[in-house]
Amino acid sequence: MNGIFIIAHAPLASALRTCALHVFPDSAAAISAFDVQPNLPPEASLAQAQALLQQAGWPSALILTDVFGATPCNVAQKLIDGMRARLITGVNLPMLLRTVSYRHESLEALVSRAVIGGTQGVMQVAVTAPQNQAKRALNDQDYRDHQQ
Repeated sequence: MNGIFIIAHAPLASALRTCALHVFPDSAAAISAFDVQPNLPPEASLAQAQALLQQAGWPSALILTDVFGATPCNVAQKLIDGMRARLITGVNLPMLLRTVSYRHESLEALVSRAVIGGTQGVMQVAVTAPQNQAKRALNDQDYRDHQQ
């Protein structure tokens, strides 16, 4: 089984883990989170992340970070050096939920599922006009009509 390790700016990593456990309460052992604190040097963040990852004891891991090039991502890049792990940036909740759903697949398949889940989870939702309301004329100044 693959572990899922979220490294993000505080408090995002913990919040995402909490959301995932709300949907998948039985997967607590498969998901770990590390919130990078703004006042902590990157070396200290790396040491803490290494300790958490070692404590989890997963044979392989998918590391999810929030922003490419930011401290959490830089820490994660150093963290996976020499490990059986993959790193994806731009984590969002749909990506995480998809990852948890398929965590038993191979690491390579999991990476593909995560990226697809994250991408498909972002969409523009069309807003429709309120139903059963007459459209008011453009020159109508009636202050009691609050059609939006």
